Amino acid sequence: MSLVSLEERGTNLVECGTKDKVYKYCANYGYGVCNWVLTENSANGVFCPACSVNRTIPNLNSEINRSRWRKIEVAKHRLIYSFLRLKLPFNTPDHPLVFDFKEETDGEKIITGHADGVITINIAEADEVERTKNKQDLGERYRTLLGHFRHESGHYFWDVLIRDDHEKLQGFRHLFGDERKDYNEALKAYYNSDFQSNWMNNFISPYATAHPWEDWAESWAHYLHMMDTLETAFAFGLGINPENEDMLTTQITKDPYEIKNFTRLVKMWLPLTFALNSLNRSMGHQDFYPFVISAPVIEKLSYIHELCLNHEPVYAITGSPR
Repeated sequence: MSLVSLEERGTNLVECGTKDKVYKYCANYGYGVCNWVLTENSANGVFCPACSVNRTIPNLNSEINRSRWRKIEVAKHRLIYSFLRLKLPFNTPDHPLVFDFKEETDGEKIITGHADGVITINIAEADEVERTKNKQDLGERYRTLLGHFRHESGHYFWDVLIRDDHEKLQGFRHLFGDERKDYNEALKAYYNSDFQSNWMNNFISPYATAHPWEDWAESWAHYLHMMDTLETAFAFGLGINPENEDMLTTQITKDPYEIKNFTRLVKMWLPLTFALNSLNRSMGHQDFYPFVISAPVIEKLSYIHELCLNHEPVYAITGSPR
């Protein structure tokens, strides 16, 4: 969890300014997709925590695939970083997590999704033109590689953090609805009809209206968006102080991962996103943050924050590529 400077001493990589902190690059460094390092005798083997969860990677004989894989790994490393900051129990013996990055062929259609600890990403999503086309076809306002990773990880963590805990299930159902509702039928109904015109009153996105599991996954992804963006704003020392607008004033002076009160996070988040949207419009771009957060959505995000604060903190970085 540290940014280190390294220098070569013989065949060793040693942290600058020290005599004995020896590291080695993750094995995927050679492909230009990873800059994480491990201690010399790491129990994790030759792969870093982010790369150790790869099960399937694209065929690297194709330059297009190599380019897409690099983009995919940038997004996935940011995802795993968030897991580590939140001390989430990912890839444990009881709940292994692996990633399949697959290319569509004439005989196989690849659907991005999650099932039983396996997150599958169609590598075509790394192509901006393809992703934009899908975004327009599906009527989405936001679609990114990182968003895919965060959404699908939400399904994984629902299994890990909620599914087998009766008390947490009751809290989940109170906010998100009863997940025992037929999932496949719910998705059919969503895609075969116009979504609720007033969805913004209770949901973070239209897709969140489809089923309680999707509401959870969309909200989970949004929570990770917030935490990561606020951490970056904190690192840059950003503050918002518009003239004659006290309600839009904020100073981001604390790492969000160290803040327990979710209301404090919201009070930093709303002015920041309002300012960023205004800057984007000044450059003729679409809104940086194309969302509206209603009171029910804030309650859902607060529930996720409490869940992340109160789970048993673990660094579970085990496993190996398959």
